[in-house]
Amino acid sequence: MEQTRSSEKSEMEGGGGEEKGDGDEEATATTEETTAMTPWEQHSAVISIPRFDYGAPSSLLRGSRSGFLVTCTIRREKSATKEAMRLLEKYCGAFAARESNSLEVADAKLTAKRRKVCPEELDREGANGAGCGHLTDQYCNEDGKLSEDVSSQTKGDISANKSSALSLVKLTGSGLLLFTFPDEDSADTIQIVSDIIDSLGSGDLSSPNWCHRIFPIQATCSMNEPDLRTVVQKLVLKFIKDEPSRLALPIKFAVGFNRRGLEETELKSSKDKSNGSDLLPLLDRHKCFEVVAAAVKDAISDSVVDLKNPEISVLVELLPLSAVPSGSLVAAVSVLPQKLVTTKPRLCVKALAPQAKSKNK
Repeated sequence: MEQTRSSEKSEMEGGGGEEKGDGDEEATATTEETTAMTPWEQHSAVISIPRFDYGAPSSLLRGSRSGFLVTCTIRREKSATKEAMRLLEKYCGAFAARESNSLEVADAKLTAKRRKVCPEELDREGANGAGCGHLTDQYCNEDGKLSEDVSSQTKGDISANKSSALSLVKLTGSGLLLFTFPDEDSADTIQIVSDIIDSLGSGDLSSPNWCHRIFPIQATCSMNEPDLRTVVQKLVLKFIKDEPSRLALPIKFAVGFNRRGLEETELKSSKDKSNGSDLLPLLDRHKCFEVVAAAVKDAISDSVVDLKNPEISVLVELLPLSAVPSGSLVAAVSVLPQKLVTTKPRLCVKALAPQAKSKNK
């Protein structure tokens, strides 16, 4: 009897040992699976930030792009990247929704015209006209407007496309983040930044912790005199066309130039290697101001420089791109309205938070 109980006890202990062994195997498998994860997969599991688009620097050398240059706290670039992405995705989506509303109105008008035309086509074309009427009724309400399903789908698609099109570009300078769109006409970057600053001013949006300023990039170009002149003239003329009634002659303008992330030693090294290339003179502030001011004068003959109260501010930012050929310099250019800039202590985009320090902006 005792032997039977002993054998049952040993079997139970053996079974428990097997269960314990199964648990150990599962834990070992989980550990091995975690160990098998690549470092960037482990990192992304903890901090969700977008990856760098390593093809973006070369695309900036090939053609113009729009986007945003964000200044942030040094050594807090990852936190600032997450913060900037939340801001930009939200307001790029809001801008896209407004654009889709305009598109909806235009589509509704076009559809209403089609509804009037289709009965005539019914008389002339028979079956083809019936098909036209069927399609019109399928996508429109009785009042000729787009149906809610089609309208919401259009808004969602545009918003998603605008926000997801941003690429994170790697830079050599600290305290800087660069986001670019596929081309310079992808979005109205000035309106997006204006919406962000308005929301901060009204209290609808809390001040960011790590991002200091967002410079809206309208276009990029190689840092040489012909390209810079062409881009500045085009943007100034576009500004005048968009806001002709708000400007009084002579038009007052100011020019700002920043070489963030480009150390003096790098400039000296570039000068030694370039053998008098026409890229380098523009790195001198006075030369850059001279070229930009001449481009503004070419676009608007009746214009004067006013550093204290400019109606138009032309800002040029040298982008410290990573992994580009030596001597290849790219500038970001924007023509900004008065409400987006501050002139003291120097000309620059308005800060997102009042407590933002002037250093590294």
